[in-house]
Amino acid sequence: MTLELSLSAFTLLHVIISLAGIGSGFIVVLGLLNSKRLNGWTAIFLTTTVLTSVTGFMFPFEGFKPSYVLGVLSLLVLAVAIYSRYSRHMAGSWRSTYVITATFALYFNCFVAIVQAFLKVPALHALAPNGNEPPFVVAQMLLLALFVWLTYRATKQFRAAPAQIT
Repeated sequence: MTLELSLSAFTLLHVIISLAGIGSGFIVVLGLLNSKRLNGWTAIFLTTTVLTSVTGFMFPFEGFKPSYVLGVLSLLVLAVAIYSRYSRHMAGSWRSTYVITATFALYFNCFVAIVQAFLKVPALHALAPNGNEPPFVVAQMLLLALFVWLTYRATKQFRAAPAQIT
C-alpha cells in the first residue's frame, strides 16, 4: 500500500518525511538542551516521526524484517512521548519521560538513516557490504554514544525549567 504512488515516488515521500523528522528532532533536542519547549517544532517533530514509522509499514511486504520491530518500538516510544507532552503536560516525572522518549524516537530515525546510508551510498556500502563490518558498527556505536549523552544532558537541562501547561 503505497498511497497509490509509484514505489519510487512513495520512497521519496517517505525519505522527505524522515529527513523532516530528523531535522526538526535535532531542533527540538537543541531546545531541550536550552530549557525551551519549541512547541511548533515539537509538533512537527512528533508528527513527522510518527509518519515516518507509519509510512515505513506501507512498503510492499517482503517477509519479516528487523525494521518492523524498530517501527513498532518507535511508535510505542512516540505514544509515550505524545502522552507525556500533551496529556500529562510534562508535569513532574512526565518531563523526564518526555525528554527520554523524544530523544529515543529521534535516535531510532538516525539509526535507520545510518543503516540506509550504508545500504545506498556506494562508498559506504563498499566499507560494510553486510552491515556488520567495523565501519558500520563504529558509526552506530558513535551514534548511540551521542544520543546517550544528548539524552542525559537534555534530561538534566530541561528538568530545571518550570512546568507550563500548553
